[in-house]
Amino acid sequence: MADNARAKRLADLIREVVAKKLQRGIKDPRLGSHVTITDTRVTGDLREATVFYTVYGDDEQRAEAAAGLESAKGVLRSAVGAAAGVKFTPTLTFVADALPDTAKTIEDLLDKARAKDAQVREVSAGATFAGDADPYKKPEEDEDEPDDESDGDESDDDEKDGDAAK
Repeated sequence: MADNARAKRLADLIREVVAKKLQRGIKDPRLGSHVTITDTRVTGDLREATVFYTVYGDDEQRAEAAAGLESAKGVLRSAVGAAAGVKFTPTLTFVADALPDTAKTIEDLLDKARAKDAQVREVSAGATFAGDADPYKKPEEDEDEPDDESDGDESDDDEKDGDAAK
């Protein structure tokens, strides 16, 4: 097992070599300038590498690019082996990156949320509170009722003491 740092360095090297080879060394018209290498991941034993790519275009161009990458896999692996200088050159697997589609979905959801927020803002522009402006209830103080510790209680105590003295 190789350490993670070595696998990361090899993955970065593979990404750079494959991108440069696609740009300059492969003459396949299916792999034009609309193919972009986005990420590369290497297994811990450095035997397999997954190369993620995106294609700028429609579904037909994506399918053509996938077929072009599969046909150029051997040439690209040879270029990686020459540049890496490792004992075993990893096998390359090309996977279409779902990041652009996911980003578009998230952007669409954010647009919907912005539209809903604007709609709520419009509705609440002239609205007033359903109740009082201050929603917290405050205890009411009655000034008419005497407290338990008022002067009226002391007079009752005096009368009881007076009755007991008689």
